[in-house]
Amino acid sequence: MINTFLFDLDGTLLRIGQKEFLEAYISQITKIFVRLDYDPKAAIDALWAGTAAMMKNDGSMLNKDRFWNGFAKTLNLSGDNITRAEAACDSFYKNEFDEVKSLAVPTDVSAKLVRNAASKGFSVILATNPFFPLCAVETRLSWIGLTLSDFEYVTHYGNSSFCKPNPEYYKELLKKIKREPKECLMIGNNPTEDMVACSLGIKGFLVEGFVEGEFEIKNAPFEHGSLTELEIYLNEILG
Repeated sequence: MINTFLFDLDGTLLRIGQKEFLEAYISQITKIFVRLDYDPKAAIDALWAGTAAMMKNDGSMLNKDRFWNGFAKTLNLSGDNITRAEAACDSFYKNEFDEVKSLAVPTDVSAKLVRNAASKGFSVILATNPFFPLCAVETRLSWIGLTLSDFEYVTHYGNSSFCKPNPEYYKELLKKIKREPKECLMIGNNPTEDMVACSLGIKGFLVEGFVEGEFEIKNAPFEHGSLTELEIYLNEILG
């Protein structure tokens, strides 16, 4: 019996396209790298190197450490310079990152879904791909009227050692929240990254509108529909 909802963030609760989001994000964070006197192109290469390192993480260290090791290696940084870069990025996520908010499609449905489920006694988890620090997740949640306290658990690069679509991400999450697959419903917009959870016995609902990647509706091993249709589906579970 389902008692736990695992929500993805970008493209799911936060109605924003990946391409537009990445373009705006890179444009904004490049300004921070310039302030740090990094060559912009080299810094973006370092950003992607760190991200790639997180995607390949094997669970032997946190994603945060994977990222900064990859970033630092690319730019040949060490010691205080790494600390300075991390502090500058955290400051960016708390401030300038807000400029990206304008690209998001306004909706009050997302906050309603999360709070309604919690009010009915269901566990609500933010299962966002843990590429970002917690402060970046917090900022993006604020764009849709939600806070970290609306969730029982939030994945981020400081508490996770795998990334989607690695099934180990979900195994690690289930262990931390002490849930069995049959108790959970994964709600996301990516047929690969989010719906891979179904391979573990977790039920899935693919939210349409900002779907990333292709999927065959006819053979999909999960439910799918609009955000409004998701609301109807969840209400049936909530009773």
